Amino acid sequence: MTLILSNEEIESVLGMADCVEVLERLYRELADGRALVRQRSDIIVPGPEPGTVYGLKSMDGVSPAWEVGAVRINSDLLHWPVRNGFTRREKVPAAPGGRWVGLVLLFSSRTGEPLAILPDGVIQRMRVGGTGGLAVRHLAREDASVAAILGSGWQAGAALMGAHAVRPLREVRVYSPNPEHREAFAREWEEKLDLPVRSARSGREAVAGADIVLAATNALEPVFEGAWAEAGMHLGCVRQHELGEAVLRRAAVVAVNAHEGIPQHLMHPEVSQHAELSGGRGWTGVASDMVEGRPLLAEIVAGRGPRRTSPDEITVFLNNIGLGAQFAAVGAHVLERAHARGLGRELPTEWFTQDVHP
Repeated sequence: MTLILSNEEIESVLGMADCVEVLERLYRELADGRALVRQRSDIIVPGPEPGTVYGLKSMDGVSPAWEVGAVRINSDLLHWPVRNGFTRREKVPAAPGGRWVGLVLLFSSRTGEPLAILPDGVIQRMRVGGTGGLAVRHLAREDASVAAILGSGWQAGAALMGAHAVRPLREVRVYSPNPEHREAFAREWEEKLDLPVRSARSGREAVAGADIVLAATNALEPVFEGAWAEAGMHLGCVRQHELGEAVLRRAAVVAVNAHEGIPQHLMHPEVSQHAELSGGRGWTGVASDMVEGRPLLAEIVAGRGPRRTSPDEITVFLNNIGLGAQFAAVGAHVLERAHARGLGRELPTEWFTQDVHP
C-alpha cells in the first residue's frame, strides 16, 4: 500500500529532537558519500499576473541507510513584494481554496515501489529548523543559552525549536518589523517552550549579547549587520541572503549545506530580468568567493571539518540550498511513526505501478 498523510498527521509524529537526530545520521551518511543528492532544478515561466512567475521546482535524493529515495516537487506562483522596507520572495496561495502546492514522494530503494505521498509544508519546515539545530550543536559554544531570532513567521518557530533541541536555552529575543507579529510570536513560544521569549524593538537590541542568532525571514537583503557580530556568537539562516558579507569575513568557521548553492535554472526569456533568479549575486546573496571552498556541514558533523577552537570565535552556518536527501531521511522517519500509529490513508500500490515495461 502507498500511504497518504496530511500535514497535521506529519506534525503529530515529527518532533524536533527526533528530527535533529535523523538529520545527524543523514549528514554522516552524506559525508561518507553513501547518501546522494541531485542539484535542485527550477523551471521559471511568466505568471498569470504582471510581476509574477510560475515555478516548477524539484529536488531529490537517496538515503541507503533508510532504503528510501525522495522527490520534492513544488508548483508555485511567485512574486517579490516589498514589505517593511525589505524585498521578499513569496509564494502566492493561488490553488483552489487559497492554498499552496508542494509534494514529497517517497520510494523504496529495495523494490522501487512508491511508499508515500506527503504534503511538503510541515516536513520542509522541520528539516530546515532541524538542520539549523544540527549546526548549532556542532558549531555553537557548549554553554550557549541566549538565542535571538530575526523573523517571526513559520520558519522562525522551527529555527527556535532547532536551537532549543540542542542547547538548554534560558532566554530568547525575537525581532521582526511588524510589532504585532513579533509580540504574538513571543507569547506563543514562551508558552510552548516554557522559557522567557521577549519581543525586541530592533534587530540590534535582539542580538546584543546573544550566543545564538538565527535569521528566518523571506528577505532578499541582509537582516543582520556585520557590526552586530560579537565574539562567541554562532549565526545561522534559512536563506543566505539574510547574513551579509561583513560577518562572513569576521567568522572563524563558515559552513555551507552544499558547494553548488545555485539551482539549475531553466528560465523563459521574459523572466530573466528577475535578479533573484538570475543565477548570480542576486540569488546567492553573497559574493561567490565568500562561499567557495567553505566546509560542508556534513563534513563538520562527521568530524572531518573545522570546528570552533575557542569561546571567542564567531561561527556561521549558511543554509545556501536544501538537499533532497533530507526529505528521504525525515520522510522515512515520519512513515515509520505513521505506520506504528495507524495514521494516514492507504491506496493500492498497483495504482502507481504498471505491468508494461516503461
